[in-house]
Amino acid sequence: MNACWQDGRLAEVIAALDAGTMEWLAHHWPLLGRASQQAPATAQGGGDWLTWLVLGGRGAGKTRAGAEWVRALALGHDGPKAGRIALIAESLGDFREVMVEGVSGILAVHPRAERPTWEPTRRRLEWPNGAVAQGFSADDPESLRGPQFDAAWCDELAKWRYAQAAFDMLQFGLRLGRRPRQMVTTTPRPTSLVRALLADPRTAVTRMGTAENAVHLAPTFLEGVVGRYAGTRLGRQELEGELVEDRPDALWTREGLESGRLAAPPPLIRIVIAVDPPASSRKQADACGIVAAGIDREGVVHVLADESAQGLTPSRWGARAIALFHRLEADRVVVEVNQGGEMVRTILNGLDPGVPVAEVRATRGKWLRAEPVAALYEQGRVRHAGAFPQLEDELCDFGPEGLSNGRSPDRLDALVWAVTALALGPKETAPRVRRM
Repeated sequence: MNACWQDGRLAEVIAALDAGTMEWLAHHWPLLGRASQQAPATAQGGGDWLTWLVLGGRGAGKTRAGAEWVRALALGHDGPKAGRIALIAESLGDFREVMVEGVSGILAVHPRAERPTWEPTRRRLEWPNGAVAQGFSADDPESLRGPQFDAAWCDELAKWRYAQAAFDMLQFGLRLGRRPRQMVTTTPRPTSLVRALLADPRTAVTRMGTAENAVHLAPTFLEGVVGRYAGTRLGRQELEGELVEDRPDALWTREGLESGRLAAPPPLIRIVIAVDPPASSRKQADACGIVAAGIDREGVVHVLADESAQGLTPSRWGARAIALFHRLEADRVVVEVNQGGEMVRTILNGLDPGVPVAEVRATRGKWLRAEPVAALYEQGRVRHAGAFPQLEDELCDFGPEGLSNGRSPDRLDALVWAVTALALGPKETAPRVRRM
C-alpha cells in the first residue's frame, strides 16, 4: 500500500476494491504496515530477540506498530498466543488515551469481531479467546511487583519518571511461556536505560522517521512543524528518531544527571518555586518556566518538580506556580522580573496574597548565570528527585550560544533561579524540616 501511495496510484487501487476486501485490507497489517513497523526476525546479536526497541519520531507510526504487535500476540497470528500481556505507559492517562483508546490504539486496530472487551475500571482488555492485557503506570513501579506475563509493550520509555525501577520490576514479571518478549516504542532520548537496551545483543532495533508516515499526517503539520525543525538537533530527535547525544560544549551531561538521580528526596529544610515568565502567552511563545527545588541540612539541593508549560496566560501560569507552592509546602516563590516587573508580583498577590514572593533580576547572560549552578551539579550538590525529561533535554543541549534550536531555555532558567536562591544566595535562618 505504501508503494502504491509513493507511485501515486493509491486512490486508483482503493477505488477498485469491494467492501469485503476493503474491510479485510483495513486490518491486514502485514500488507498495510511499513516494513519498519513489522516485528523483526532476529536481534542485533543474530539470535531471537527478547526486546524490540522502536525508536521513532513524532507521528512516525510507533503506536500503531505497538498496537498491532499486541493484537498479533493476543490472537496468535505470528506464532503461539500470548495469554497475559502487560501494557506500561508513562501514566494511566497515557495508557488509556494512547495505547488503548487512541486513534492508533489497540481497540482501533481490531476488526469488530476480534475486538477485546475493554474494562476501564480494571485497566484490563480481554479477547474472545481468553487472552488478557493489563495496564500499568510507570509512575508506580511497585504495581508491577507480583503479576506475571509472557509479553509486554512499553510506550514512551524514555519519558518515564522512574524508568529503571519500572523496567526492572517488569523484567521480574516476564516469566510465562517459552520465550517472554517485550516491545519498547519511544521517541529517543539518550537515557542510561535506552543506551543499555541499544547495547544488549538480545535487542532488535528499529528506527523510523516522521516523514515515513507522511500519508497519515496533516499537511499543515508537515509544512509547519517538519519544515521548521528539519535538520535541527531537536528535529533529529523528535522527527527523525535519532538518538542525539550530549553537546560537547554543554554545561550538563546525561551521565552526570543520571549519577545524581534519586527516587525521592531526603527531609528538606527549605523549598522554593522558581518562575521564569514568558513575554507573551501566545501558543508559539516561550514557555513559562516553573521549577521547584529544596535544600537539605547537608546543603544539597534536590530538584522536585518541573511544571513548565507553553501558551499559558499570566493568570494560568500564576495559578500553576501557586498550586505547586501549596502542594510542596514551599517557603517562597522566586520570580524573574525582567520581562514583567511589578506585573508579576501583582498577578501572584492577586491570586493568593499569602504567598511570599521574592523578585530576582537578570544582570548577566544566561550562560554566566548557569555556570555556577552547573558547577554545583559537578560537585554532587544538586540532585534530581525523579526524572524531568524536558528539563534535562534543555540542560544537556545548552551551550555558549544557547539551545541548538534557537529557542529560549525557559525550564533551565527557572532551575537556575531556584538553585541560586537555595545554594548561592544569602543564607536563611530558622529552617523547618519537611519530609517529602
